Amino acid sequence: MCLGVPGQILERLDDGLAKVDFTGVRRTVSVAFTPEAEPGDWVLVHVGFALATIDEDEARATLDLLGEAIAAELEPAGNKLLQRGRG
Repeated sequence: MCLGVPGQILERLDDGLAKVDFTGVRRTVSVAFTPEAEPGDWVLVHVGFALATIDEDEARATLDLLGEAIAAELEPAGNKLLQRGRG
């Protein structure tokens, strides 16, 4: 399984690169696969490559789901077992 993380393009750089913000973390990524992406656009990034442009609603929904998954992993093991037993 691959994980693509939404980020917002801050600026286009030379050589097919862009500075992208991932909820406060800024990285330089390749936009070779998304040449139409401009500052302000949201992109889905996997291993340093922006693979697709996405709309802001989709980006925020994905970020919310990732936050929920991280929060679930941080719960004490006992709470996870109790929740699984209820299903």
